[in-house]
Amino acid sequence: MSTTEATANGNGVPRSASFLDVRSTVEADVPPSKRAKTAAVVNLLEGRKAVQESENEIAEVVIVCEPEQASLMMGGLHPRGSLYERPVNIDTAKQQHAEFRNVLRAHGVKVLTVREILAHNVDTNMSARVDLEELVFSALTYEMAAGQDVMALAEADRHYLSDAYKREVISQMGTSQLIDTVMINPTVTLQPSYRDTGFTASYTFEPLSNLVYTRDQQVTTCRGIVMGRLRSAQRQREVQVMRFCFNKLGMAVAGEIREPGYLEGGDFFPMSRDLAMAGIGLRSNLEACKQLMDEDLLGTRRFAVVRDDFDQHQDRMHLDCVFSVLSDNCCIMLADIMGDKSPTRRLVDEYTRDPETGKYRMTREGMEFSAFIAGEGYAIIPISNEHQLQYACNVLNLGDSRIVSVHAPSARQIVRDARFKGDVQVIDFSSITSMYGSVHCASQVVKRIPRK
Repeated sequence: MSTTEATANGNGVPRSASFLDVRSTVEADVPPSKRAKTAAVVNLLEGRKAVQESENEIAEVVIVCEPEQASLMMGGLHPRGSLYERPVNIDTAKQQHAEFRNVLRAHGVKVLTVREILAHNVDTNMSARVDLEELVFSALTYEMAAGQDVMALAEADRHYLSDAYKREVISQMGTSQLIDTVMINPTVTLQPSYRDTGFTASYTFEPLSNLVYTRDQQVTTCRGIVMGRLRSAQRQREVQVMRFCFNKLGMAVAGEIREPGYLEGGDFFPMSRDLAMAGIGLRSNLEACKQLMDEDLLGTRRFAVVRDDFDQHQDRMHLDCVFSVLSDNCCIMLADIMGDKSPTRRLVDEYTRDPETGKYRMTREGMEFSAFIAGEGYAIIPISNEHQLQYACNVLNLGDSRIVSVHAPSARQIVRDARFKGDVQVIDFSSITSMYGSVHCASQVVKRIPRK
């Protein structure tokens, strides 16, 4: 934790600035008697409490997940198997992420971290404590070793594989221990030892080593938060953890994507009250887009589905890897995907909502992406393939063209372009990008201030 972020609570105990942001968010939104009731809190607020109509509106509340020591350490043991691009230095990643949070707060953004949300009120409120214990209960597994019969154990020993014993163990955990258990998803495998305590334990883990990218588990639309469904098996539990956080904050969840749909937040762009966009291809799919439309989860008149039919490469896995909004009339886009002749071009199918039936129907099909964007009134600043591979397209717009970037050469290109009227702040995020994502991936804007 950076020294500029450290704060003390009423007891003089150091807490991160996000603790104060979480506390102010919860206290502002939720009646005191309900603050820790995750089952009840979700229905207290209107769905538009969490709202994002355009990426160029002022960002007010952002949720991030700082690099978690245990889960990130496990992920770093084999980066490729953990969906990372390169080996990662945990200490540097934590420092860089802390500075990222400081930059957001300097722009007036309320920054909430997943760990602080999970920890909030747990030490002082039994409802909050029990809610977190239930999340831990679903993350922790006890099992017998292969070839061993539970019923062959003495009845007294069978207790140590029971839910009752697991709840007893969890009830004695401290808050940090509870959260660490959520983050590493341990399975304890027991083998009879016939001596000492009667068991020998071995351990396996399914760490949430990608939760630092809080963009992907959900999207925030004009209707509110929609929980996604992640393509990678090791990431699917992240959705449960993020839903728990939203419930605890009192941010209503408007809907969720169900099988066979897949939707990851890096593929979604709110463009205006009139238009939302979603990329489909390597990660998200058309079935998820149909659910967004059929269940009226977008809140926009038009919906553009950006098809990655020809590329589908890990380096360009999401739409935010090749495109970003810089202002109401300016954007950046990977040059290599532009034009009808490009072998990696994206194609757009536009759907329009019928005002009488409320149903969406396709009104335009197969438009080349850059032509579609230009037709929406955007000037396009092209980004080279070399710069895209250094996350030049994956920027975060904090509203009114205040851009956070991780790539200085493309930042210079943007500010030198006469069509861009804002500013770009460049930060060092190299240890975070080692994990295959940048500042847009590492932030979920759950509330922007809608324009009047």
